[in-house]
Amino acid sequence: MMSSTSVPSHIVFYPMDTISRNTKPDLNSVRRRLELREESLSPFASKSVDSVRAIPEDPASTRTEFQRDRDRVIHTNSFRRLKHKSQVFVAPQGDHFTTRLTHVIEVAQVGRSIARGLNLNEDLVEAIGLGHDLGHTPFGHIGESVLNQMLSGGFHHSRHSVRLVTLLEKDGRGLNLTEHVIDGIRNHSKPEGQFLSRSAVENLSLEAQIVRISDALAYLAHDILDALRSDFIKLEDLPKKAVEALGERHSQRVDTVISNVVESSWDCTGEIDVEGSDGSYEGDSSKPWIRMSPELGKIVTDLRVFMFERFYHPISASVEGRKAAAIVGLLFEHFNRKPELIPAKLRELSGSDERAAADYVCGMTDNYALMMAEQVKPGLSAGVFQGRI
Repeated sequence: MMSSTSVPSHIVFYPMDTISRNTKPDLNSVRRRLELREESLSPFASKSVDSVRAIPEDPASTRTEFQRDRDRVIHTNSFRRLKHKSQVFVAPQGDHFTTRLTHVIEVAQVGRSIARGLNLNEDLVEAIGLGHDLGHTPFGHIGESVLNQMLSGGFHHSRHSVRLVTLLEKDGRGLNLTEHVIDGIRNHSKPEGQFLSRSAVENLSLEAQIVRISDALAYLAHDILDALRSDFIKLEDLPKKAVEALGERHSQRVDTVISNVVESSWDCTGEIDVEGSDGSYEGDSSKPWIRMSPELGKIVTDLRVFMFERFYHPISASVEGRKAAAIVGLLFEHFNRKPELIPAKLRELSGSDERAAADYVCGMTDNYALMMAEQVKPGLSAGVFQGRI
């Protein structure tokens, strides 16, 4: 019997100085190992080795291209500012209300869970998920709606997110992200009402489709939590079918929708054929796509409509919502009239005074926009918090 201090005969010890002299790790082998793991993903998964950047770069030694994109997003100023940008409630001071930053983290979590269940590329999903809302204005969709009305050519946060990662970030160098990630960011938005259909996602990678649906599932779950926490709505106000199908607790709602998407989209794993297909998946009608079951998809769509009617639109029309809209409008007009107040580098990159004003205002956090508005028109932001602390 071996004693606790004895050493098996096959184990050989080398002096530490010998190891340091004669062994030098090949860090590139880390990336190659990660890329090799991707070979075991679904045949429909996106592979980092197939990614393309506008400006070619040498590969990283310890990360795949999609991991590299994720890290570039996280280290941007735009990403850091999300912690002080509204999700729904304007400039929430309560510690537990969702902000734009916690939203994108939750989207990445939901998306990675779905991707893992379907054996798709989690790293790509995470990179798109963390970057999809970089272009949001202060005060969320309230500010976006104002800029869309005032800016020639309109404004949409998904387009501005692409503008940030391709042009404005890094002093005009952009992030040089892969086309896979940029395409996912560009196409994540959804209309009100019905948003689950094959035709709406037919040109997107499965990973981009995951982020698109995860965005809706994540914000429905956490926005319901915020609405309940604030007493804006009561649990009994929610559609009865939604409560019965999704559960009464936040964790139940998240688990139910993730499980349903994975089960309903199982053909994306490549382990079974699409129903009615010969197995080749040739032609649009036979491509697997990310979806929910028809039954739960209808319930979630109806719940989303309910939230727009009973939560999102009323918040926008509230006193604080109207003040937030007035603040964004005031700031846009102010900086459009006085472009010399905008940082020179941003004016140079933007190409016009109007575009520079939109870029500058869009980059503001809720708190900074409130501070700037008080300097331009004192008293405009009074009462914006409505005591929600």
